[in-house]
Amino acid sequence: MVLEFHDEGIYCPAGRFYIDPWKPVERALVTHGHADHSYPGHRHYLTSEAAAPVIRHRLGDIDLDSIPFGRTRDINGVTVSFHPAGHVPGSAQIRVEHGGEVWVVSGDYKTTSDGLSEPFEPVPCHAFITECTFGLPVFDWRPEEELAAQINEWWQANRDAGRMSAIGAYSLGKAQRVLTMIDPSIAPILTHGAVENTNQVMRAQGLRLPETIRVTPEVTAKTHPGALVIAPPSALAGNWTRRFGTLSTAFASGWMALRGVRRRRAADRGFVVSDHADWKGLNAAIAETGATRIFATHGYTTVFRQWLESQGYDAQIVQTEFGDDLIDEDDAEETAA
Repeated sequence: MVLEFHDEGIYCPAGRFYIDPWKPVERALVTHGHADHSYPGHRHYLTSEAAAPVIRHRLGDIDLDSIPFGRTRDINGVTVSFHPAGHVPGSAQIRVEHGGEVWVVSGDYKTTSDGLSEPFEPVPCHAFITECTFGLPVFDWRPEEELAAQINEWWQANRDAGRMSAIGAYSLGKAQRVLTMIDPSIAPILTHGAVENTNQVMRAQGLRLPETIRVTPEVTAKTHPGALVIAPPSALAGNWTRRFGTLSTAFASGWMALRGVRRRRAADRGFVVSDHADWKGLNAAIAETGATRIFATHGYTTVFRQWLESQGYDAQIVQTEFGDDLIDEDDAEETAA
């Protein structure tokens, strides 16, 4: 096998490297900067050029090398390359070729374009390691413009009623995607420190985002009436939002498609905004690879494997420590802003 599944992560024995390992290793190839894929403690890192700034921002002073999307690199006789995954800006699938056999590790991916992340690129291969976070037919994402209209109508209604609005969205990827969807003419846009720090990194890379204001102790409902606040999800559950008085809250997540999750989140609204592929996207991506062997990682792995087998694939489940949209990877960066 070109890739094996070890306690440390996905391993290439010929190349002597790991992909998205969750325990410290000598050489790690990293798909993107979310904390469940980009761990501290590795000796050497290799990432896509577009993901490198955020990974450095999150992990600090690390030995990191990067390559542009599509460019190949030889590692101990194994050819590797990074290809857009469409999950968040800079996110990559990693193609690994050895002995005439090609495997692709998807990381996390989204097949529909959001106007922010580099669009997903199908990569032909023999074996495909895929997430299936939303691997059930019930998950069927709506068009971007429809989601934007829902968010802006909610915000405008709150502003007209004299309330501020707050959306829980992860600081890397989801928050910036929400920013590209909202109408900045409605009122000011306020950001939690973790979100604004990531905004600054992405603006320095040339990504265009609307003007935002970092929340400081001086920023309140009186100073910015009707404003929209964007913060990591767990910040909305604590004392951090008290400064804003009467507040309408919402969460942006694919899990908002499930009524039970919306109730547990105890928010006024749930917007079904996901940076992962839905059911149709997962199936389309797998078909486009041409792969016959499929390894399903985090998500609805049992159901998805059964479905793939019914479609004629050689499908297996791989246990990993990768998370999903219910895990707030920003917890470690939060609450002080």
